Amino acid sequence: MTALLPVAARWMVTGEWRAHPGRAIIGALAIAVGVALGFAVHLVNRSALDSFASAVSTVNGAADLQVHAATPAGFDEGLYPRVARLPGVAAASPVVELAASAGGRERTVADRSGRITLLGLDVLRAVTVTPSLVGAPLGSVGAPRPFDPDALFVSRAALASLGAKVGDRTSLVAAGRQRHFTIAGLLSGAGDDQALAVIDIADAQWRFGQLGRLQRIDIKLKAGVDRGAAAAAIARVLPADAELVSAASEGQRSESLSRAYRVNLEMLAMVALLTGGFLVYSAQSLAVARRRSQFALLRVLGLQRRALVAQLVIEGALIGLVGALAGILLGYGLADLAVTRLGGDLGGGYFRGATAHLAFAPLAALAYTGLGIAVAVASSLVPARAAGRAQPAVALKAAGDLTDPRHRPRALPGVALIAAGGLAALGPPLWGLPLLGYAAMALILAGGIAVMPALARALLSPLQGASWPPAIDLAVRRLWGAPEQAAVALCGIVASTSLMVAMAVMVTSFRGSVDAWLTAVLPSDIYLHVEGAEAGGLDRAAQARLAATPGVARIAFVRQLPLRLAPDRPAVMLSAQPIDPADPGASMPLIGPGVAVPAGATAIWVSEPMGWLYGLKPGDRTSLPLGGAARPVFVAGVWRDYARQFGAIAIADTDFARLTGDASTSEAAVTLAPGADAAATIAALRRHLPPALAPQTLFAEPRQMRTMALAIFDRSFAVTYALEAIAIVIGLIGVAATFSAQTLARKREFGMLRHIGVRRRQIMAMLATEGAALGLVGVIAGLGLGLVMAQVLIHVVNPQSFHWTMDTQLPWGLFGALVMALVAAAAGTAVIAGRRALSADAVRAVRDDW
Repeated sequence: MTALLPVAARWMVTGEWRAHPGRAIIGALAIAVGVALGFAVHLVNRSALDSFASAVSTVNGAADLQVHAATPAGFDEGLYPRVARLPGVAAASPVVELAASAGGRERTVADRSGRITLLGLDVLRAVTVTPSLVGAPLGSVGAPRPFDPDALFVSRAALASLGAKVGDRTSLVAAGRQRHFTIAGLLSGAGDDQALAVIDIADAQWRFGQLGRLQRIDIKLKAGVDRGAAAAAIARVLPADAELVSAASEGQRSESLSRAYRVNLEMLAMVALLTGGFLVYSAQSLAVARRRSQFALLRVLGLQRRALVAQLVIEGALIGLVGALAGILLGYGLADLAVTRLGGDLGGGYFRGATAHLAFAPLAALAYTGLGIAVAVASSLVPARAAGRAQPAVALKAAGDLTDPRHRPRALPGVALIAAGGLAALGPPLWGLPLLGYAAMALILAGGIAVMPALARALLSPLQGASWPPAIDLAVRRLWGAPEQAAVALCGIVASTSLMVAMAVMVTSFRGSVDAWLTAVLPSDIYLHVEGAEAGGLDRAAQARLAATPGVARIAFVRQLPLRLAPDRPAVMLSAQPIDPADPGASMPLIGPGVAVPAGATAIWVSEPMGWLYGLKPGDRTSLPLGGAARPVFVAGVWRDYARQFGAIAIADTDFARLTGDASTSEAAVTLAPGADAAATIAALRRHLPPALAPQTLFAEPRQMRTMALAIFDRSFAVTYALEAIAIVIGLIGVAATFSAQTLARKREFGMLRHIGVRRRQIMAMLATEGAALGLVGVIAGLGLGLVMAQVLIHVVNPQSFHWTMDTQLPWGLFGALVMALVAAAAGTAVIAGRRALSADAVRAVRDDW
């Protein structure tokens, strides 16, 4: 007999799955969704990082170390011989590096492709340090050679961007100048996705206004030299406007580009997996309740409690395994779709110019499979232990809920978990990430689920004393008397609803704040931007011509350029613009009050992310590498900026010109004269631009820019929107499966009610009331829990991840639709399942009680 017990147990498991496959499928599907999302995000971002690192290494060549300019203006070329003569340096290669684009092609705001990295190299030096960047001439006798001033060597991606072939004449625009070249050959060592062009360094300096300037020095160290000592010796001779970088620091810099975005998506996927775990718990609890008498029979026949618990845990593990394996396959498909539709940054815009090549990651697949199984096992443990604790003699005859209605559900454990989540939300970021914030969300979610029995009874208690029709009174009394059963039905609803509400409130708040910010920062009528003008743009003569254009009442010129402040961090954006010291708030949306600028100090205003990342606040003093020196500046205030996650600095244009001697600009905001036509004024402005810059200049009106910005926002949050949709679908499916299972498990109860005279339609009304009431309680709890989790996302996760703050905005329309959908789904499912449960004869339904 004992030998047959494991066989009987397996029969019961497989029999349950054959009889009710939907419950196992729902649990496995919930696990699959969480695993798929996490694995897909990991695959896409890992592939994007690898592709981006490959692109960076293509541009940087095989140098051991590099000296980089802090700004596109470069540093004095006199630094090169000092570095080349240092002990430990085997060879050094000077480089001019400019952002360029194909000349002669007019660009629009919607089409900003065609960016090319233009390198000026000393071929004799580069062949030793970075041989992959040296072009191979292709062509007949007499074709341009590497030393020819007319020779241009390009990568295949740049060749496609130029729309030309080897031997063709083409033009490039860089540093505000357009120059013509002959394509002499290809860069065989360049990657297929990196748009590179190489010319002789002297030609680059002469033809693009970079005389006496370098943007980079590539360094090859002597064999066996102490790298640390050599790096320290190089760092000692560097001026303020140059920094030393290595492959490690460049890798850390590129990874930090998308680190917060990547981790947040992975954490949201883990929250979705946790939600799946609650759905597994719900399904397993219902399955255990349905088979309670079967388990009791096994116990009577000699099956040990430990063996029964192990059997149910293994059942949960099998559900987790099936779901995890399906999730791995689904995740790979999602990753492939995401790379095709959204790019390697999942719409975040961090890796423009790098094409991700998807590759399967077996170790990551194994880790996510194990995680899915672990969540399913943990979710099955509580129902399994409850089945093991049940008394066989009682369970053999019991039907339905074994809970004594006089028993008061305990709310303290759930409240303690929620309180612990609140404390975790107050914690600082760990390793620059909001790990405690996500821990807070998990604790709050678990606490909310744990408090459901007590909450259900508290919400239903006021209905106990009211006078209701018999069907409604039966429904209220049953729900009030069996809160644990109600909690099992509610946990899946609450988990999926709260996740969806939290994400919806966060996205709505973020989008609304971005929309309000765009309205504040785009007060002018027309905006223009010169592409590829980092090293030089509109000079004073061009500015004067634009200001005198008919239809222009006022024009404000801005100089934007990236500024590298740390070798392992992305560059910040420096914006030199007209700022009234008496009223800086007229030029930018300030956050909080500013401080008075001391006499003789140069004022700057830092963006909110800049303040977070570099620990700056109003009244602080710091320095910026401008004009070949470290310039002391004074932080006069903080302003809101949603456009640049890694920080931005605003400085008065007069101060910038004084410190750098650079009066060129790259952008302008135009206010139209009364009655002026925008289209006609744009055409006139384009005619007044320098011929080389006219095709590279983009014009847009505020409405167009706002639409584009919000479209970019929606693209960036495409994965989050997908998570919301999946949470809604899983929630509705979970509601249907839960109420169907609970209703079908109550056949004996319905038979008893029929015996004592309760009519069929009254039972149907009772079930509809129970379903609607439970759905309403679940929605109320899910909304409340979701709003609390949303505050953690808004005020903890987002500031610690992206260093932005925002105001809470609620999507009332979504809330209303959610309430109606879930209540209707719960009531409708209960009624449909009730019809099946009542289809059996009332006498046969209670045959076990004869």
